[in-house]
Amino acid sequence: MLKDRYDNGITTASQAAADAYSAAMDVMLAGQSGMAAAFERVTQADPGFALGWVGLARAHHFFGQGDEALAAVTRAGTLTAGVSAREASHINAFTLLITGQGPAAYAAIRAHVDQWPRDALVAQTCSSVFGLIGFSGKPGREAEILAFNAALLPHYGDDWWLQSQYAFALCETGNVEKADQVIDRALAANPANAHGVHVRSHIWYEAGASEAGLSCLSTWLEDYPRDGLMYAHLYWHAALWYLEQGDTEAMWARVDAAVSPDSGTISPAINVLTDTASILHRATMAGVPVDQARWQSVSAFAKRAFPATGNAFVDVHAALSHAMAGDSEALEQIIDHPAGPAADLVPDLAKGFRAIAARDWAAASAALTRAMGDLARIGGSRAQRDMVEQSLLNTLVHEGRAREARDIAALRRPILAAHVPT
Repeated sequence: MLKDRYDNGITTASQAAADAYSAAMDVMLAGQSGMAAAFERVTQADPGFALGWVGLARAHHFFGQGDEALAAVTRAGTLTAGVSAREASHINAFTLLITGQGPAAYAAIRAHVDQWPRDALVAQTCSSVFGLIGFSGKPGREAEILAFNAALLPHYGDDWWLQSQYAFALCETGNVEKADQVIDRALAANPANAHGVHVRSHIWYEAGASEAGLSCLSTWLEDYPRDGLMYAHLYWHAALWYLEQGDTEAMWARVDAAVSPDSGTISPAINVLTDTASILHRATMAGVPVDQARWQSVSAFAKRAFPATGNAFVDVHAALSHAMAGDSEALEQIIDHPAGPAADLVPDLAKGFRAIAARDWAAASAALTRAMGDLARIGGSRAQRDMVEQSLLNTLVHEGRAREARDIAALRRPILAAHVPT
């Protein structure tokens, strides 16, 4: 039996398909350009290879191309005759995921990884802050992600993909020094790993190394194509550092070229919405004028891309966008109809942003404070949730409670205390 690059047996008689599949795995796990095209080469080499179609489905799923993802995973489901138990479980797990059955997918994936820990494409669904654990809405999600990745270490050795995921989990749980060491090894093994560069950016952020981060990230992005999975989000990281340095011209250049809905980006909609709303709000808090048309654009995008609630991370950023754009109807829909595992946090955060837009600082700080204890449950990284942390600090300063704001920053996110926009 032929094998993939992690020595898992694959049901294809085509060496060309097997080679293309291993290459496509690397493209996906590194967030490189041409993810869907890489798996299309697999299906062209062997149209009867089920896992090639699953990989193609996952590639479309990453970019929010629901119809294409469903068609591909459905095709995989017709090709299960003679597949191994691992492959059948692999197909089932992604079918559940792509058809929106999150809890069932999570259960299936955890059971699958327990039995076949080197099935990296399945393990990837739980390994990062944007995975099934990351968006589970459960307390302790960062610790669970760390435990998930740590349990895989004996099975992967020095593999660059898992090392980068492990480094991110270390960073998110506060072990920045060890994360720094681990990501260096991962990037040395594969410098083209966009996920690894992303993790490196978070480690620089947590260490307050903005100059080093901006210099290295800007150089790396020169050769990263627009259809790379991390394209918009890495430009967001660069824009954050330019804001911190006070170079608003460079910040807006990155936002307009790669991040905002009007940039022509083809990045995943979740990044376009959350990163645009975040950088606009952070700029506002830093005293940078933000044209109302920018808020109206991202608010309209949120309504198109995410017409229903269900992911707290998305819903909080959508609420921020609607509040700042003055779309009270869309905002009240989120407040009145929250959904998903962290739905209980969404109304207070949305009310906080509504009060900020109205410059009712006391109401804003009260609403944000109610959600702050469980803030990590909304999902995203610590760097992304800092937007909410900074919002609370900003409202307190406006209330004349600057000393309290400094104390909160020192206790909750000391790295914020000396940085713009705090």
